[in-house]
Amino acid sequence: MNLAYLTGQPILILKEGTERSRGRDARRSNMMAAQIISEVLKTTLGPRGMDKMLIDSLGDITITSDGATVLDEIDVQHPAAKMMIEVAKTQDDEVGDGTTTAVMLAGELLKKAGDLLDQNIHPSIIISGYRKAAEKALETLEKQSIDVDLDDMDTLMKLSNTSMRSKIVSSERDHLSAIAIGAIKQIIEERDGEIIADVDNVQIVKKEGKSLGETELINGIVIDKEAVHDGMPKKIEGAKIALVDAAIEVEKTEFDAEIRIRSPDAIKAFLDQEAEMLKKKVDQIVATGANVLFAQKGIDDVAQHFLAKEGVLAARRVKKSDMEKLAKATGAKVVSNLSDLKDADLGSCEVVEERKIGDDEMIFVEGCSDPRAVAIFIRAGLERMIDEAERSINDALYVISDVAETPKMVPGGGAIEVELARGVRSYATQIGGREQMAIEAFSDALEIIPRTLAENAGLDTLDTMVAIKAAHEKDGGFAMGVNVFEEGVVDMLEQGVVEPTVVKDQAIESAVEVTSMVLRIDEVVAASAPEVPAGGPGEMPDMEEE
Repeated sequence: MNLAYLTGQPILILKEGTERSRGRDARRSNMMAAQIISEVLKTTLGPRGMDKMLIDSLGDITITSDGATVLDEIDVQHPAAKMMIEVAKTQDDEVGDGTTTAVMLAGELLKKAGDLLDQNIHPSIIISGYRKAAEKALETLEKQSIDVDLDDMDTLMKLSNTSMRSKIVSSERDHLSAIAIGAIKQIIEERDGEIIADVDNVQIVKKEGKSLGETELINGIVIDKEAVHDGMPKKIEGAKIALVDAAIEVEKTEFDAEIRIRSPDAIKAFLDQEAEMLKKKVDQIVATGANVLFAQKGIDDVAQHFLAKEGVLAARRVKKSDMEKLAKATGAKVVSNLSDLKDADLGSCEVVEERKIGDDEMIFVEGCSDPRAVAIFIRAGLERMIDEAERSINDALYVISDVAETPKMVPGGGAIEVELARGVRSYATQIGGREQMAIEAFSDALEIIPRTLAENAGLDTLDTMVAIKAAHEKDGGFAMGVNVFEEGVVDMLEQGVVEPTVVKDQAIESAVEVTSMVLRIDEVVAASAPEVPAGGPGEMPDMEEE
């Protein structure tokens, strides 16, 4: 090997066709890909932001300004771009809002890092400076946070409305916000001294028809099923609900069995025996006092007949997630063995009713006394409007959930970012050296949010930034943000534009993490793509004739 090296002969280590880029080229490529993802979302920020139309490979269309949805729908190949999409997913999973902010901040941090690299500042110094700046920003964020009272409906409405201001459904935001707040307040619970508001306990059901204003909060659960038998009652008041995770059918043998029957009487006796077994199962259910049955598995036709005769409303093959929500809403227990079913296992609610919604039948379980799970029933005239309403309500649910678990908020409209930039910039002078340049770059990157808000509103960016910085220099000016509807700046607390502290917290942490990861990569080795046969995928290659 040494001889080959000394004689100048090439040594092949990587497989033929492997692409390899090193140093500055590798870093530039990754940074550029990440910044492009950031640019995609830039125009969606704020109430004056634009929407994106996304068309998938099957031709399905999605129209939205929701950052997480946009990035989820686009199909990217570059690994650094995929890392930016992971940031959006993390932000969405953790706090449910602020995806556009997180991705834009990461993109701007990488852009500023590129300028520093051009000045021959080592990536490790940039990363170290960014991390120190992030710590200072989070410390300032905590100081500027305002406590939230969960009984203050006006503040909760402002928080929820802010999350919907940039969405298509913003005209109905008051109505939708009231629904989201009502849903979260109903499912809040205390575990080990901590407040938990699990958004998964809110069922979202969508159905085309009527208008967005007809969207309602159901104090219970909606099951997208119909009664299994026409003879069953369509409405039961004072419902006693049994939840069964077992098939109400005659058990089949594990192995194929053959029964030899030599007379018509034997056939009748066999069928009668089957019917009797099913009758016993139904009697077990009715004996508990249940008048509504939801089964996760099948219900035999004969059993359906007996249930209808007893006046029981039953639905079969109910989803497991819906069964869990029914248990939380009605207080029922899911029973796996019918012989174990007792009256204590039954849940209750005021009414269970089968209703015709559009062309479909749905069962509404309403009027639960203290439900730990509720449903939001979304209506709108267009399928795409329903989908956007679902995304908007989901954002609002997460925002109220975030505030329930961490009751702190900050002013929106770019106000908090300008305040954080001020705090970080003053901190930079205490550090000195090359790290100071990285910390100052971080403070400049934070200002991308107010700058973009002004840009998307068609305002003069320079004038707006000068005005907002001047306002923040004055006492009590920390809440001054971009007035996107008129020129200049305005107090965001007075305008009711507020956001949960944890959303900003998570956005900063996520942005710094992905930026650090991209900057640390100094070499990319990409394996060669597998060869495709000459005939194309799924086809046989041409065979030579003998």
